[in-house]
Amino acid sequence: MNQEDFKKWIKQVNERIQEQKEYLSELDGAIGDGDHGVNMARGFQEVVNRIETFENPDIGALLQQVAMTLIGKVGGASGPLYGTAFLKAAGVLKGVTECTQSDLILALEEGLKGIKMRGKAEVGDKTMIDVWEPLLSKWKENPETSLKELKAFTAECMEGTRHLEAKKGRAAYLGKRSIGTLDPGSVSSYILFDTLFSNLEDVAS
Repeated sequence: MNQEDFKKWIKQVNERIQEQKEYLSELDGAIGDGDHGVNMARGFQEVVNRIETFENPDIGALLQQVAMTLIGKVGGASGPLYGTAFLKAAGVLKGVTECTQSDLILALEEGLKGIKMRGKAEVGDKTMIDVWEPLLSKWKENPETSLKELKAFTAECMEGTRHLEAKKGRAAYLGKRSIGTLDPGSVSSYILFDTLFSNLEDVAS
């Protein structure tokens, strides 16, 4: 993937989030503040506005722009979490103009570390980490896994949060009443990765 491929990915993430803005906020309303969709939609639209004229071929520089915009424009916990993920990934890809699969996995793993550092959550806490960590572990351990299989596994990880009890954020106050609802951060993470894998399919074809 080059810088243009990353731009295309981010733009498609934004399109999907705009389409599902109300659904994401509805999910968040069941266990949180009810603003996840609105915040993410505002932030990613601003990201797209900012990167439209970004011409530096350095992928790390592009992702840093994404990170700083998300941190500045997305409210609640989502901005710092997603922003930190992109910031850590940017550090790995600094100076890179052509990103290999191994580069990408390494960058996303650093992003996951940033999310865990910022959010203090682990797998099983009903957060976005329940998508990020198992998915990246599977991909790293089996780099030959097909993109179709990775997409299906991402959806499986997201769906798995429905049966978990929330241990972090406002949702944690609900205790067992949080069981039965998808975690909104896991759904937006699903969108992020599903769109990424679709773009990798395009690059590979």
